[in-house]
Amino acid sequence: MVDVLIIGAGGAALSAALKAQEHGARVQVLSKSYPTRAQTCMAQGGINAALAHSDADTVALHVKDTLKSAQGLASTDAVRLMCRQAPEALAWLDRIGVPFSRNDKAQIAQRRLGGASNARACYAQDYTGLKILHTLYDQCNRHNIEFLNERFLLNLLTQKDAEDKRYVSGATALNLRTGEVEVHEARSVIIATGGYSRIYHNHATNATGSTGDGIAAALRAGARLSDMEFIQFHPTALKSSSVLISESAR
Repeated sequence: MVDVLIIGAGGAALSAALKAQEHGARVQVLSKSYPTRAQTCMAQGGINAALAHSDADTVALHVKDTLKSAQGLASTDAVRLMCRQAPEALAWLDRIGVPFSRNDKAQIAQRRLGGASNARACYAQDYTGLKILHTLYDQCNRHNIEFLNERFLLNLLTQKDAEDKRYVSGATALNLRTGEVEVHEARSVIIATGGYSRIYHNHATNATGSTGDGIAAALRAGARLSDMEFIQFHPTALKSSSVLISESAR
C-alpha cells in the first residue's frame, strides 16, 4: 500500500507527486497513457502571474481581470487564492528547471494574452505546457517516483470507518497491456485526470485522453461534483480539424 495514489499524469498530477514525496510520502502515479502525452503539453501561450519585476502589474489587478473575465461566475475567494499564489508557483517551476523565456534582465519573460490588462503570461517560447510537463516528468524520474502507465481507471475502492463514513482506499484499473484488472490500495487518492471535452470528438482540441474517466469514477464512488457545465472548446484550430493553434495567433 502506498501513501498517495495519483490518478493522471499531467501537470497537476506530477506537481502533486513531487510535493507529496517532498513531505515524505510514498507516491505512485497511475495513468492510462504516458505523462508526455497529457493535455498539459497542448497549453502553449503561458501562465498568468503578477511577478514582482513587473512594475505595472499587481496581484490585485490580476484578481480584477480574472473576475471580469469570469462574468460573475467564479468564486472570488478561489480567484484571490490562485492569483496570490501564482508568483510562488512560477518561482517553483523556475527552480526545478522549466526553461522559461527571458527578458534582457534574465528575468522570466511575460507577454499579454486575452483578458489581461498587463503583460502577465510567463512563457517558454510557444511550448510552455510542453516544457513544464517534460520538466515535471524529469523531476519525478529523478526522485524515483513510481509510474504505472497504460492503466485505465475503472473504479475507486471505498470502505467505511468506525463512524460509518465512507472513504476512498484505492482504485481498480485495467492493465491495457495484459488485459488484467489490478487493485491498487492507498491511504489517500488524488484524482487529476483532467476534463472531458474530448467526448465531443473533433469539436474539441483537447488530448484524446480527456474523456472524464476520473470524474465518472468519483461520481460512482459518491463524490459531489460541481461546475460540470464548464467545458473547454478552444476558439482557434486548423479548419475542419481539431488541431490546436496557439492563442498567441489571435
